[in-house]
Amino acid sequence: MAMRDYSDEFKADAVALYESTPGATYKSIAADLGVNRATLREWVLRDRERRGVTAAAAKPTARHRAAVPPADPDERVRQLEARVAELEASERKLATERDILRKAAKYFRRDELVRSRFQFVDDHRNTYEVKRLCEILDVNRSSYYKWLAGAEARAARQRQDRVLAEEIRKVHGESGGAYGSPRVTAELREKGRRVNEKRVARIMRTFSITGIRLHRRVRTTVPDPAASPVPDLFQRNFTATEPGRKYMGDITYLPLAGGKFLYLATVLDCFSRKVVGWSIADHMRTGLVADALRMAASTRGRLEGSVFHSDHGAQYGSRAFAGLCGRLGVTRSMGMVGTSADNAACESFHASLKRETLKGAHDYGDATTCRQTVFAWLTRYNTRRRHSANGHLSPDEYERRHHSVKLTLAA
Repeated sequence: MAMRDYSDEFKADAVALYESTPGATYKSIAADLGVNRATLREWVLRDRERRGVTAAAAKPTARHRAAVPPADPDERVRQLEARVAELEASERKLATERDILRKAAKYFRRDELVRSRFQFVDDHRNTYEVKRLCEILDVNRSSYYKWLAGAEARAARQRQDRVLAEEIRKVHGESGGAYGSPRVTAELREKGRRVNEKRVARIMRTFSITGIRLHRRVRTTVPDPAASPVPDLFQRNFTATEPGRKYMGDITYLPLAGGKFLYLATVLDCFSRKVVGWSIADHMRTGLVADALRMAASTRGRLEGSVFHSDHGAQYGSRAFAGLCGRLGVTRSMGMVGTSADNAACESFHASLKRETLKGAHDYGDATTCRQTVFAWLTRYNTRRRHSANGHLSPDEYERRHHSVKLTLAA
């Protein structure tokens, strides 16, 4: 379900995302944000008018490099001479490598280099006898001829693997380098490609198409000893049968250059894992989590009758937050103190966010870059990113299909 009212903060972030993305179109950015193309265009034009900036100045085009003037004949001769010298040096290097391989091949493990040895024999069979090559490389001639007979089928498989690798690389790139073999397989199947996940995993290993890993942690959960006790209504059950019934939230740090931080508070719907509310600030006061919950109320239209689960952070245990929950008709739930497993789904969500946005870096740089990067990921997460808990559907698509089934049954 789309947001009924977009906050000024959301509009500003959407405009900043469009203006800062090279080659972006209204259609592509609007699809990531889950808004109408015309709505995004109106926000951008209104912002440019306010700033007095023209469209040409706002999104500069790439300049073509000037063509290099042709070299004169003397320079051309020098280039050719240098190329000949380079080729001669390469030939000497290959001869040396061949001699080294002849002497050292028998010391290598057969299961590691047997295919390379067969290829070496095939590459040099016109220069040396196959029998002699096999003796030097310590391989069986019958095995070599068997390998040679399967060359055509092997080449066909390799061509197919290269074609699939390009498709995988495209899907992997569109995900920001985040998808592993399960999500890549789901994306390919939706595009009509019949493929096995094991084959996708093998090709990703072969072509070094890998994800990103997360490293350090910063403590964001500081319990308030004076807070009133709140029961655990989830009992580590982070699922729901309908949207809007069970929500969960947490705070995570966003590292900046120079050892500084921003902090992100999120609210997730347990049914689809959709991010229905979030807030970014340079502090961890109660206002951070309160703003995220208010955005959730705006996104869903109402939160009355729902349950909100969190850890025992002082922000969630404060009187101000308890009062906000009461006004919104939300029942609070909290896990045990010092047990991250009681809020594991949120922990996992934040780990994925930082892994896929930091991409191995130690920080986001400045605060503006951090905010734009995280904003872009959060909106794309809802509209496009495949989630394993949803059968590899995006949260928005998962909810759309659920509502469609309900309407069909009601009819």
